[in-house]
Amino acid sequence: MTPDEIRTAGTHAHQVLERLRRVVLGQEAAARDVLVAILARGHVLLEGVPGTAKTLLVRTLSRALGLDFRRIQFTPDLMPSDITGVNLLTPQGEFRFRPGPLFADLVLADEINRAPAKTQAALLEAMQERSVTVDGTSHPLSAAFTVFATQNPIEFEGTYPLPEAELDRFLLKVVIGYPDAATEQGILARVLEGFESDDESTYGVDRAFDAATFAAMRRATRGVRVEGQVQQYIATLVRATRANVSLTMGASPRATVALLKASQAAALLDGRPFVTPDDVKQCATAVLRHRVVVAPELEIEGVTSDKALEGVIQGVEIPK
Repeated sequence: MTPDEIRTAGTHAHQVLERLRRVVLGQEAAARDVLVAILARGHVLLEGVPGTAKTLLVRTLSRALGLDFRRIQFTPDLMPSDITGVNLLTPQGEFRFRPGPLFADLVLADEINRAPAKTQAALLEAMQERSVTVDGTSHPLSAAFTVFATQNPIEFEGTYPLPEAELDRFLLKVVIGYPDAATEQGILARVLEGFESDDESTYGVDRAFDAATFAAMRRATRGVRVEGQVQQYIATLVRATRANVSLTMGASPRATVALLKASQAAALLDGRPFVTPDDVKQCATAVLRHRVVVAPELEIEGVTSDKALEGVIQGVEIPK
């Protein structure tokens, strides 16, 4: 992959980013993070209170990329077959597979922590293997298949905690907060101009490019160069989470790979054919915050995973 091809892919990525920022006001960091994840072929866990544009962000991304979008409302009575699909008996006496809503490009798993463990396990297979198995037969998912799962950070009644194995499958955890006062006034102005979040025709966003260009962008992301010193920095940073006294569980080797891939996507977004330590630092918190566990005595005192990771990142020497 040549530097010019990577720069061209970065230009295309910015066309998508500009469309996201045009629709989802005041969430620039979240918009960049979801674009990093889809370029790196990773899934995203979106955490935020209701009404902070999580669904709107993913719908806009699907429209800008020209990808198929499905939303699944996760509930306590949701069964695995409700999302994967079932084999139905036809009038001719043959069983035919009817695909479930997982057979889409971008899948929004809304309030994922409300589903029981069996349904979460079915989603886990799809996220890891990019296929689903029904009655012993494996069915491949879309090449662009990406899960965007949402969860509410403050509501715990009727929810099932996501197991560490499932959390580890998400490339990034993106925290979406409230917009500032100026942005919120801008949202009101857009609504008065005719914008409706449930009507994509009011977004003012068209498809940025064709499917072949999107596939080329993903190939270009994997072609971003990572020098040996930066590779060592990534590994050292992740390993430091396992020795930090503030954390009872550090990040896994899968997190090391995830940080590498996210850093490549971040470099491509900046139009660079190589990864810098700043790319790694920029991605580290979103890649690691859901893969570590803060010590209980510190959690009681209000120490969050983000705060603990801040200390970890500052404690690792940056290569020159």
